[in-house]
Amino acid sequence: MAAAAISRVAMAALPEPVTQNSPATMPPLVPNTGRPYNPVVTLNGWTLPWRMNQGVKEFHLVAEPVVREMAPGFKAHLWGYNGQSPGPTIEVVEGDRVRIFVTNKLPEHTSIHWHGQRLPNGMDGVSGLTQPSIKPGKTFVYEFEARRPGTFMYHPHADEMTQMAMGMMGMWVTHPKARHPLIDDVQRDFCFLLSGYDIDPGSYTPKIMTMLDFNIWSWNSRVFPGIDSFNVRLNDKVRFRIGNLTMTNHPIHLHGHEFMVTGTDGGPTPKSARWLEVTTDIAVGQMRQLEFVADEEGDWAMHCHKSHHTMNAMGHNVPTMIGVDHSGLTRKITRLIPDYMVMGERGMADMAEMEMELPVNTAPMMTGQGPFGSVEMGGMFSMVKVRKDQKPGDYSDPGWYAHPPGTIASPIDVANAPPIVAAPVTPAVGESQGSGVEVRVQRPGSHKH
Repeated sequence: MAAAAISRVAMAALPEPVTQNSPATMPPLVPNTGRPYNPVVTLNGWTLPWRMNQGVKEFHLVAEPVVREMAPGFKAHLWGYNGQSPGPTIEVVEGDRVRIFVTNKLPEHTSIHWHGQRLPNGMDGVSGLTQPSIKPGKTFVYEFEARRPGTFMYHPHADEMTQMAMGMMGMWVTHPKARHPLIDDVQRDFCFLLSGYDIDPGSYTPKIMTMLDFNIWSWNSRVFPGIDSFNVRLNDKVRFRIGNLTMTNHPIHLHGHEFMVTGTDGGPTPKSARWLEVTTDIAVGQMRQLEFVADEEGDWAMHCHKSHHTMNAMGHNVPTMIGVDHSGLTRKITRLIPDYMVMGERGMADMAEMEMELPVNTAPMMTGQGPFGSVEMGGMFSMVKVRKDQKPGDYSDPGWYAHPPGTIASPIDVANAPPIVAAPVTPAVGESQGSGVEVRVQRPGSHKH
């Protein structure tokens, strides 16, 4: 079997393509046909509806140029599916017969590779190797059985450098057909993709030739503060399905809880191979499935632990100015350039408070307001909001956490604070008490051998 073109007559019988333009996180799509399952929630995304046709689940993907709001005030001109980048999540059940129609509205040919799936070779979606390319204006059909449960991805395997750099990707979830010894029931099941772009401030279209120096790091093509929070009920079992289609690895870190990696692209991990973590690295082309019990109330940060990946619109050639006093120079420059602003001599936190006008269509580098001030983040950053009064099935944002009295770090009155008594210091061998030695230098001896 191989992916095949659809005739004009057959096109009339295709399922109507469904599109979505809102960047908000949509409610889970509860199945109304086929076998039941607990649906996923796609972060700042949605699940693609299907129709049943003589026992086959039919989907219709449309590859096309899209406009994606990455954060309020910042939009990107990308390529995607059904009105968005990434495309909609596809959900099926193990054993389902699946038929996916793919219509190409791009200016060049494309294909779709079903990343991680077991299927006939001719359905694997590698342009030129397992199928002809899908030419502009044409529709192909892929058909296969969802043979194993797990989390997968889809993306082009034609002009990959361009099409994936432009945002063409999506997630696929296959639910188990029955209780599985390695797949637990969860109350909240979230999924999202990691993607990177190089979009100059003031512009809209990614630079597709960039290999490593990306300046926009996103979750489902959204950057903080445009990324929605994960809102869960206290003591819910929570699952994150995270796929990485950027050009580098991402250590994903969760505050306040420990999780286990319970699955990869290859399927559920054996229980004997699991251990507790607070950070796990997701390499290029990989999926990781994380699970934990949300048993601590609060607003818990979740982010990539590469610090430059939690910033927006980064410049890579800015010199370090920490400790440099250029006040005299500033006075001279402002005579010529009245709006000149000093940047970076105390660190970069001032960037979060600057009111300097940005280029159009540019997200601030460090931004986001929390209950105590600027969060000074961007890029791959969000929060897990855990509340005891969050209703089952309610994914709405509960607002900021109300901390119990006495549980917030706060300033003290140093003048009236009790004195701090330093512990005695035992001198090192060969060092007298109070010598004040910080660095011991050993001078080189003779060079004779």
